[in-house]
Amino acid sequence: MAAETLTITDNRTGKQYEIPIKNGAIKATDLFQIRVNEEEGIVSYDPGFMNTASCQSKITYIDGDNGILRYRGYPIEQIAEKSTYLETAYLILYGELPNKAELEDWTHNITYHSIIHENIKKLIDGFHHDAHPMGILLSTVGALSTFYPEAKKIFDVKSRHDQTYRLISKMPTLAAFAYRHSRGLPYSYPDNDLSYTGNFLNMLLFILHADHEQNCSTNAMRGVGSSQVDPYSAVAAAAAALYGPLHGGANEAVLRMLMEIGSKDRVPEFIKKVKGGEGRLMGFGHRVYKNYDPRAKIIKQVADQVFEVKGRNPLLDIALELERIALSDDYFIKRKLYPNVDFYSGIIYQAMGFPEDIVDRSGSEISPSEAGLSGCGNTRLRPDEQAFVSDLAQHPAQTFQQDLQLLADPHS
Repeated sequence: MAAETLTITDNRTGKQYEIPIKNGAIKATDLFQIRVNEEEGIVSYDPGFMNTASCQSKITYIDGDNGILRYRGYPIEQIAEKSTYLETAYLILYGELPNKAELEDWTHNITYHSIIHENIKKLIDGFHHDAHPMGILLSTVGALSTFYPEAKKIFDVKSRHDQTYRLISKMPTLAAFAYRHSRGLPYSYPDNDLSYTGNFLNMLLFILHADHEQNCSTNAMRGVGSSQVDPYSAVAAAAAALYGPLHGGANEAVLRMLMEIGSKDRVPEFIKKVKGGEGRLMGFGHRVYKNYDPRAKIIKQVADQVFEVKGRNPLLDIALELERIALSDDYFIKRKLYPNVDFYSGIIYQAMGFPEDIVDRSGSEISPSEAGLSGCGNTRLRPDEQAFVSDLAQHPAQTFQQDLQLLADPHS
């Protein structure tokens, strides 16, 4: 059996170095033994962190070439069809779907913490009426750290669990309050008789955004969290990353692009401009996926369901024509530019009556934070990607039928 090592020959000196390979990766620090001079070793240079992993993870697996996304071994298609958001959040955090008793306890703890302190409302009232909801959200999440000073005890397991419940439960409340403030509407308190997503939005879009490896916002949270700050401050950093148009704001950018195009018959002209370098095709292409984003297929189905209830969004015809032309044009095919999850999500939000500046997404970054505490010690982190670690105890592709049976009855 071949050794799991990489042999590097330094042509300057003729010396050879043997570097261990683990989970398809080498340690960048192992390169330091290759000397530049007596005091310095070789370092890796990777602008944009296109091929650098900062951690090992068993949470999400992505095969971008084949359009595959799995949470803890479960295909996203099965999770989206068979599980609720809270079941998915439990799966991501704890590695397995909850049984009936675990789900009841989990749901109770999330529901119990959904109310926010009255002073948070006063903070929101201080924002201008047209303040962007994401700006309000990241500010209020950060402010929660002052209401729960015990959150600084990040090595206390019970405290971490309490903050996990609070963060997951309060995020929809904060997002909803930010939205209603921007519309000049009175605040509406959470109804504990409704489901988690029923209190905010009854749809599976939450599941599709639950986790996606070491993306920009996850890295922001891990980077800030590695200083051992409280989780609210770290989540505020993640929300700030989501604020950007190239990340959480991408679906907002898609909406603006579609409105700029204006009508279906202007799509060919727009495509011509994009190919000529005069514009950008938003919602197409992905740093990871070089095939059709599996989440985009699911969200397109959701769009059909929403439009049956709310009526057809005029922008949908433009989007469908844009997709049709782009997927048949060699220019985009050669560049492997396919629709991503943001292409249709903005249209869905708009059809449900949300203004374009509310379609930014928010999600839980708690699980990577837990992983950071257990796997990164006291080391401050820089943003990059992850090395996925397979675990046969967690539902690999070979156990597809078993996964299907489990998801058919997740409480069994």
